[in-house]
Amino acid sequence: HFIFRLSGIGDQMAGHSLRIVRNIEVLYQEYRDTSKQQEIEQRRQRDNCSPVTEGTPMQESVATSPPALQLQLRNNTQSLSLWQNLEAVQASGLLTQLDQKEIIMQEAMFELVTSEASYYKSLEILETHFLRNPVLFKTLSQSDMHFLFSNIEEVMKASERFLMDLENRIEESILISDVCDIVHHHAVEHFSVFIKYVINQAYQEKNYRRILEGNQPFRDTMASLENHPCVRGLSFTSFLILPFQRITRLKLLVQNILKKAEENSEREANAVKAHQQLEKIVRECDEGVRKMSRTEELISIEKTLEFKSKSVPIISHSRWLLKKGEVQVMAGPKSTRTMRSRKLYQPFYLFLFNNLLLVTKRSGDKFQVLDSCTRAMLRTEELADQGQALAHVFNLKLLENQEDLTETFRSDKLRWICALTPNRRTRFMSTSAHQADSPQVQCIQSYTAQEPDELSTEMADVMSLLERTTDGWMMGERLHDGERGWFPSRVVEEIHSKEVRAQNLREAFKIHLAQDGGAGLQSGTRGGLRGRRTPKASSLSGTHTDQMGNWSEAVNQ
Repeated sequence: HFIFRLSGIGDQMAGHSLRIVRNIEVLYQEYRDTSKQQEIEQRRQRDNCSPVTEGTPMQESVATSPPALQLQLRNNTQSLSLWQNLEAVQASGLLTQLDQKEIIMQEAMFELVTSEASYYKSLEILETHFLRNPVLFKTLSQSDMHFLFSNIEEVMKASERFLMDLENRIEESILISDVCDIVHHHAVEHFSVFIKYVINQAYQEKNYRRILEGNQPFRDTMASLENHPCVRGLSFTSFLILPFQRITRLKLLVQNILKKAEENSEREANAVKAHQQLEKIVRECDEGVRKMSRTEELISIEKTLEFKSKSVPIISHSRWLLKKGEVQVMAGPKSTRTMRSRKLYQPFYLFLFNNLLLVTKRSGDKFQVLDSCTRAMLRTEELADQGQALAHVFNLKLLENQEDLTETFRSDKLRWICALTPNRRTRFMSTSAHQADSPQVQCIQSYTAQEPDELSTEMADVMSLLERTTDGWMMGERLHDGERGWFPSRVVEEIHSKEVRAQNLREAFKIHLAQDGGAGLQSGTRGGLRGRRTPKASSLSGTHTDQMGNWSEAVNQ
């Protein structure tokens, strides 16, 4: 028998032993990376093996895939235990009594429990190996300790309580009745501690770099701690970011249960409530981080601006940066012959905010503001086909500005057009994104956004493809949360099977109904969607009622 003991919340918890869930050996970082890779491989198998014979119902071709196809990839040394591999389950005869759908549901609920145990194991290393290390403690001031570890102890206590209740549920019966009711309770009562921790994370990273650079004893001690076998080659920062990774992953695990829950069942109702509460927490985390980073970015930009004439106030709670970058402004005749001359172009630097455009000239670290215009008064024009030399050229008109500027720009045309005048090209993007035959891609390599109009992607994310450029960029809408933005085509691969794409849309439709209040799940009605958007994407979205019509059409095909 494997025993998993928890400590830290009173004698009752300290004495509790888990008799069902085996001792977790996998650290959460290992589980997270492996599970995402397995999800990618599973989708590849479905993509390659989907039946193409006519007359086969689409839903049946995907939904009746044997559990082995969906679970075999998890059955390896770097994965968490499967529910069906537990001795108690195999001895009970349940595997011969339950249908495949229920077995997969048991696995989905069991993964939520075991992954929480893995997460807690990693938190324990963060606490005992790093936070409580006496040598490391001596190298840091009290304020630096707080900067680095924030309220991690409160986060740990929340995980302990949560894991205890999950374990107790499994000990009640090896046939798991539900876990989402427990998730909902703890999300309401205890998970607010995640918000404070995640919002502080930006300061955490900055201060960690500062301390590393200026504190030699700390740097030496940290190097020694990171080389310890218990850390398994993982970095200190990989432990610091665990809470945010967990709260977002927990939402996805609940989504997975929701997708599999029988319609109008108690499990579905509990999953909807849990998902809504987790979505609220994740949104508050995102908005808190976004608000802080936006304000810091505006302050940083304002310090670099020099106004040629009338100054424009930059810092505002209602303003944020959408895109910035250098463009080449074309001067003189727009002929193919003169396009070969590099002197034809003058470099300008644009700062595009959600409600303002600044046209500047760069000089070292400073930017001289030549002109400005409200974003609503911008118009873009693609030039008629005049050969390859003009392939990246477009006109930008500032209809109401200081200098009456109309210029021709040479740049990464499509991304700038979408950012400058989004409604022109993207009014119906959201509609087309939810058609069953619209292209989809899955992320095979994590990507962190480098510009405000880009989308950070995690491995196994699925995006509907909205736009692509000839220089290797794609714009997509992530199915599980509606976030949009640009990402490099090298980090994704296309999903070819129409059946798999339709299945992805059906699952996303169910999730969006849950985000919208769950009314459609409980009563069968279909109200409008309220998808979350990135700062850029908020101006790209079409009407929500139009979205719903196409969601309905897609999921019923």
